[in-house]
Amino acid sequence: MNTQFESDPSSSAELDDEELSVSNPFQDSERYDELVRLLGEANCKRLGIFRIPDNLVLSVVIPVYNEKNTIREILRQVRAVKINKQIILVDDCSTDGTTDVLREMMTTDPDLTIVFHEVNQGKGAALRTGFKHATGDLVIVQDADLEYDPSQYLQLVQPIIEGKADVVYGSRFIGESHRVLHFWHSQGNRVLTLLSNFFTDLNLTDMEVCYKVFRREVIQNIKLDSNRFGFEPEVTAKVARFQVPALDGRPARRCRIYEIPVSYNGRDYSEGKKIGIKDGFQALYCIVRYAFWD
Repeated sequence: MNTQFESDPSSSAELDDEELSVSNPFQDSERYDELVRLLGEANCKRLGIFRIPDNLVLSVVIPVYNEKNTIREILRQVRAVKINKQIILVDDCSTDGTTDVLREMMTTDPDLTIVFHEVNQGKGAALRTGFKHATGDLVIVQDADLEYDPSQYLQLVQPIIEGKADVVYGSRFIGESHRVLHFWHSQGNRVLTLLSNFFTDLNLTDMEVCYKVFRREVIQNIKLDSNRFGFEPEVTAKVARFQVPALDGRPARRCRIYEIPVSYNGRDYSEGKKIGIKDGFQALYCIVRYAFWD
């Protein structure tokens, strides 16, 4: 059973007006046109300077389990991104005091949608709950542990806004900075990505990455089952064969997937990292299972 708390509608309306006043500077047509004139359109695109529609909303889904020490900071970073947002937190029955922090936020932070799981179910289950509550045009997955940098949202949503993609994956292995940690953990990620690619016929470099952005109609029309970290291979297999419905005279087509480099400040196990070798075997099982069975 889930317990849900949402902001008061009147408070939300006031916050929406405030957010619009500090929205992405490239929503300002005059400023954007001036930058294009000075730098050229091609250079602007390379720099991540592009026009964001005024009415576009990004739903940020944050699964939370025992992140008392980082939850306030990750919310600060998410809010700092200059794009209209819906922020959804799903507490997966935390035991370290995180739940108390979130219950306090219910009364102080009207911009948040907070949902509580009464039984611990896993990251995949928390994401399923979050996706159900998403109302934005785009949906992004954000971990609560500070390993990933929300300032990269604009780079991640750019291919979708420009009409090139339906889904965007981040990648920790194609050029951005990252903390140097465990060799075997990174090699395990590469092996799982290779096996996933073998069955999906994709050429991803980082299937296990947290940062995945979806058009809302894509992720809400995919049936997901995995409760734990099997979410990553499952959603990848199902996105790979997802057919975007025909619309406005456009024929149905396969989902278009892009990859964008992202930085990574990984934790080690003494700092609270939760994924382990058991989850690696579970991911392997999910790769094979969802290649042949729904």
